Amino acid sequence: MTENFKRNLTLLTDFYEITMAGGYFENNFKDKTAYFDMFYRKNPDKGGFAIVAGVEQMVEYLKNLKFTDEDIEYLRSKKMFSEEFLDYMKNFKFSCDVWAIPEGTPVFPGEPIVTVKGPVIQAQFIETMILLCINHQSLIATKANRIVRAAEGRAVMEFGSRRAQGFDGAILGARAAYIGGCVGTACAIADRDYKIPALGTMAHSWVQMFDTEIEAFRAYAKKYPSSCTLLVDTYNVLKSGVPNAIKVFNEELVPNGYRPAGIRIDSGDITYLSRKARKMLDDAGFPDCKICASNSLDEYIIRDMLLQGAQVDTFGVGERLITSSSQPVFGGVYKLVAVEDENGNITPKIKISENVEKITTPCFKNVWRLYDKDTNKAIADVITLHDEVINDNESYEIFDPDHTWKRKTVENFIAIPLMKKYFENGELIREIPTLEHIKHYCKAHLDTLWDEVKRFENPHTYYVDLSQSLWDVKNELLKKANK
Repeated sequence: MTENFKRNLTLLTDFYEITMAGGYFENNFKDKTAYFDMFYRKNPDKGGFAIVAGVEQMVEYLKNLKFTDEDIEYLRSKKMFSEEFLDYMKNFKFSCDVWAIPEGTPVFPGEPIVTVKGPVIQAQFIETMILLCINHQSLIATKANRIVRAAEGRAVMEFGSRRAQGFDGAILGARAAYIGGCVGTACAIADRDYKIPALGTMAHSWVQMFDTEIEAFRAYAKKYPSSCTLLVDTYNVLKSGVPNAIKVFNEELVPNGYRPAGIRIDSGDITYLSRKARKMLDDAGFPDCKICASNSLDEYIIRDMLLQGAQVDTFGVGERLITSSSQPVFGGVYKLVAVEDENGNITPKIKISENVEKITTPCFKNVWRLYDKDTNKAIADVITLHDEVINDNESYEIFDPDHTWKRKTVENFIAIPLMKKYFENGELIREIPTLEHIKHYCKAHLDTLWDEVKRFENPHTYYVDLSQSLWDVKNELLKKANK
């Protein structure tokens, strides 16, 4: 278990989860089986997809879910709950089944990312923490990937710890950014706990602490000759910063058999400055010295810098990544989709709203991704009833669930179910992969998306359809509700 989850987080929940639990208990629903889906409705930043992250932290929470004596005393102090209910909570043992789409998978609006089946008190109670884990890290992984794609193969480092929304935001944000494609982080504890490479150079205060800029550079080069990257914008990038860096490289590194790692520019017109600095470094015999840019960057600024000819090799991205400042809310929700009686009969449940996008898709479900056999590109996703199987040995008709006349017959494809079972009767049955594996898995699965889906503006809408059987159930429930 990581350091982040040695705290007792059982009561990190909305209070209404507890009041509903008390109500379920008093109404003899404590053993009633319910099915809940966690999903989201809109892609962040009007993008074409999102990336699942946070499953590991959700699993750690569920593995360690228990009420301490302190928790029970807190609930008793509210003077709202019966002693029978408090005794039930004291002896609480998690016993749900949980399915999730693995971390690093690209996903789309309306698809179940997590499905929970179990006693309604338990399945309802864990809503807040499931949403917290998945919403936060999926948001940051998605934002990080947009920035990484804008960099067009240049390394992106996550530099946002000091701007994050709290210490968990910094640590788990670094984890999510790594899944999304960043090469490392400025956050040392994320290196210790998650083995994400810790990267960094110096602050302007280092340079200011010395009488002169060149003294500061010389001291740093002597201390860290094999990884010497100098911050050159404390005073003047082109008049002093780069010339002093070159002088130190020649006097302190080269004679001792070292090459400079790079320079970093953190202010000014970085596009212009990087072009000038590149020429100065090349002319001085340091074409291998990399230029790093930082300072309130995001995917749009990076894209424009490169279009304008910026000579930047790596980017350090902070606040706009770690907070996803352009859209800081993922918007995932957790909704009841079915209940089951003691005989195993499942009754679908639907939430209806005048806002069409808030109408839920009922039933116990699965998500299938269809891949073209020739290109290995994803064609469409299909949400099905849980026990449905898409046979990829024969043609399959997909259709738009809102505009049902839009239909397409898919052939020569492979159908892969996306949801994996993590818990059975409250016991973890699936191994959690390493973060490095998740990162590579994410990159591989992003490569299966067409570039049109990955556009920043007006991305192609990826098809997410319902199976005919699922659509029939949903349509019938809508008809009944309108009678």
